[in-house]
Order: sequence, then structure tokens, then C-alpha cells
Amino acid sequence: MKLKILAFGIAKDIIGAASKEIEVGDAGSIAGLKDVLEQQYPELKKIASYAIAVNNEYASENTAINEHDEIAVIPPVSGG
Repeated sequence: MKLKILAFGIAKDIIGAASKEIEVGDAGSIAGLKDVLEQQYPELKKIASYAIAVNNEYASENTAINEHDEIAVIPPVSGG
């Protein structure tokens, strides 16, 4: 399955683009997607925590994903 991944903040730097289409095999869930992303982009493992959003909503590890979903990688945000 191919997914279009949107990346923000440092995740964009790690992935090398604001959006990228990647092959995720039969990942099926956010947990599987994170495994694929961290294999292809090992630097993502260094981010303390990052969120994945599916179709504009934060997703949990067992959220199912489909080929036409909008997927976003969102690093932690701090402010002051």
C-alpha cells in the first residue's frame, strides 16, 4: 500500500520533504506505519515522541489506515 505522508517541523527535515509518497506494505495500523517509517528514517526514533494524524485527527497505535487516508507526522511542539 502506498501512502502520502505529510511531515511537519523536524520530521520534515528527517524525511527530507514536506510530503512524500512511501510504500508501507501491509502496515494496516499506526503501529505498523511507525515501524516502517522508523526503518526508512531511523532518525525518527530520536524524537522523544511524535504523533500521527489520520484525516486531520490524532490517531492511536491501533488506528487502522487505508491507502487514501491523509497521514501527517507531527513532532512534539513546545512554546513559551
